[in-house]
Amino acid sequence: MQPQWVPEPSVVEHANVTRFARFVERRHGLNLPDYRALWQWSVDAPNQFWKAVWDSFEILSHTDPGPALADSAMPGAVWFPGARLNIVEHVFRDRPPRDPAVVYLDEAGRRTEMSWSELRRQTASFAATLRAHGVGPGDRVVGYLPNIPEAVVALLGTAAVGAVWAACGQDYAVPAALDRLGRLEPRVLVTTTGYGYAGKWHDRTDEMNLLRDGLPGLELTVVVPRGSPDEPPEPAMPPGSLLIWEDTFTTDHPLETVAVPFDHPLWVVFSSGTTGPPKGIVHGHGGVLLEHLKALSLHLDLRPGDRYFWYTSPSWMMWNFLVSGLLVGATVVCYDGAPSHPEIDRLWRIAADERVTVLGTSPAYIAACGKAGAVPRDGHDLSALRSVGVTGSTLPVTGSLWLSENVGADVQVMSISGGTDVVTAFVGAVPTVPVWPGEISVPCLGVAVDAYDEHGRPVRGRVGELVVTAPMPSMPVSFWDDPDGSRYRDSYFSVYPGVWRHGDWITVTDRGTFVMHGRSDSTLNRQGVRMGSADIYQVVESLPEVTEALVLGIEQPDGSYRMPLFVVLAEGTELDDSVAERIRSAIRAQLSPRHVPDEIVAAPGVPHTRTGKKLEVPLKRILQGADPAGVVDRAAIDAPDLIEWYHDQR
Repeated sequence: MQPQWVPEPSVVEHANVTRFARFVERRHGLNLPDYRALWQWSVDAPNQFWKAVWDSFEILSHTDPGPALADSAMPGAVWFPGARLNIVEHVFRDRPPRDPAVVYLDEAGRRTEMSWSELRRQTASFAATLRAHGVGPGDRVVGYLPNIPEAVVALLGTAAVGAVWAACGQDYAVPAALDRLGRLEPRVLVTTTGYGYAGKWHDRTDEMNLLRDGLPGLELTVVVPRGSPDEPPEPAMPPGSLLIWEDTFTTDHPLETVAVPFDHPLWVVFSSGTTGPPKGIVHGHGGVLLEHLKALSLHLDLRPGDRYFWYTSPSWMMWNFLVSGLLVGATVVCYDGAPSHPEIDRLWRIAADERVTVLGTSPAYIAACGKAGAVPRDGHDLSALRSVGVTGSTLPVTGSLWLSENVGADVQVMSISGGTDVVTAFVGAVPTVPVWPGEISVPCLGVAVDAYDEHGRPVRGRVGELVVTAPMPSMPVSFWDDPDGSRYRDSYFSVYPGVWRHGDWITVTDRGTFVMHGRSDSTLNRQGVRMGSADIYQVVESLPEVTEALVLGIEQPDGSYRMPLFVVLAEGTELDDSVAERIRSAIRAQLSPRHVPDEIVAAPGVPHTRTGKKLEVPLKRILQGADPAGVVDRAAIDAPDLIEWYHDQR
């Protein structure tokens, strides 16, 4: 197999990561001939590496930061113990005031631009409003918002005063939003009256009132009035004490930021919460600042003036990753709507119209474009597009090749895998290394990633547990409501003491690339052979008859093993003997006879978490006999009505 993309020499020469490597070579007298050498040095000498990141990006600290890594224990690593900084200072440093910082679009075609000077003005004014209401370091400000510019301003203004931000999208029902935001006991709620999705306007005024009622310590509600584009009159406003968004900007204020310690909480992001209460994962100012500068500049190769668009929502960590594009001076593109409305190629149209440099999406969207026969390069001018980032689940070979063939052979496919837990990627891409179909190109700088067997030994060329053997600055400061750290330790360090176990199956190939196989807690195990569900999806979902698939490995009370494959069929297709045999034959030929399921069942759909992951573990437990009410939070998934259908398949 040949790589599908190889960087041109000029791309390698001018890449941000190449400039950083030269900086390291000069400073330490090293010879780093390629990315692999740079990565190896970054994990062998973490103190020197993270100090080099700090210095090359000229991090501003109001005090002597001290050593990069004062204590390398996991958990409990101590980074830059003397630092006093604020991430917002770095967002606005040396920005051209008239250039666009944020571009916003919605389904109806409404478009607005916010310049750097206007973003700074609104951030300063929102921060001043918070201060006027007594909000300061450690207080919580939460958002119940779609992906709109006001959400970006609210995050930045909150961080400027040292308060802690958390948010979820308005597609979350009130109970699910309260499961997350309510636990933080926020003093301020920022919300809006509705959002548009798939051609429909969703008025959320009632939900906004219910959410306010469920937050007893709330002192201030800031509302962004919005209405359907088809109904221009002012939307209904909720009763009670509140502040309209525009009223926070009646007076201009200077941007004042509070210098906080490196680990001072910046935001709380939440796990999916499908199998229990969502984990509130706390990240610090310094860890996010360092990690996102590294990831966005050195891996995504973003720079001032670029246009950066990742399809996401405030419910998902990728929204935080999108907003951090401001740290490197890129223009952030926010889209509030469905990715395929009114046409399947909506994201490609936005990328063309906005001259997007880096576009981020999901394997599911790529697969949907392929099934629909879309050819984005024929209908859109994508000449500005350098790379397409893909995450959320495993990108199969077919999806990777589809991008090359239908978007552009010169566009780099940047498949990445990480998590909400570290709000970044463990493995990903870099513009100086080739891309191989179905493989993730490199371990990320500063990430000591490996694959372990059940005995804690590294494995190569076969499936193992994804582990990280050295600390990263964006590992959680803590979990919310976990005062002794026991839940944090149990989540990552209970299997391999002192080593982070992430919960994904991964293969490290002979060439040092990575293949993802899905979650290790939903492992398939046929006759002692472990396999990842992603391997089966790659084969089955490439068939024209199948739009989506779900496979489960279910241990039965009598010791037997049941492995059903549920398939969502293309319109007009029935699951007859010939279709079932085509599925079995494809699995047998492309994987092995052991991968062939015990049964193939036509399903009305596949439920997902709000971040797009298939609901494998809860459905497995339901088919093993568990009460659905005890294993899945219906408010945390996209299609709760499907749970009863799967319950009936026991």
